[in-house]
Amino acid sequence: MTTLQTLSLDGRQFEGVVLEPGKTTGDAERISFRNGQFHSSACEPYGYGDGRYQARQEGDAVVFEVQTDSPQYGQLRWACRIAGDKLDGTLTMLRDGAPVNRKWVVAGEEGATPPPTR
Repeated sequence: MTTLQTLSLDGRQFEGVVLEPGKTTGDAERISFRNGQFHSSACEPYGYGDGRYQARQEGDAVVFEVQTDSPQYGQLRWACRIAGDKLDGTLTMLRDGAPVNRKWVVAGEEGATPPPTR
């Protein structure tokens, strides 16, 4: 059963990697949550900013969705699941509102240090 209440992930941080499907190496990633905003360190160099996330409890996991935008590259739509201290998810790049034919997979474990100040 899905709980409709929105949850806060503020103060949580996950270290991991962004991978193309089928690949075993990718870009280092730090996903952090602060002030109702989601931040991806791997996407920052491409001009992607923070996005307001919406998280909810689903069974023993927390799921969230968020969209981030880059003036140069378009939008990323994230759909992620946190179970315990592990985050797994996908992100889909959109250009002009249409999905680009590539999905990325994200995985990480919660970091022990607080999110960096931005």
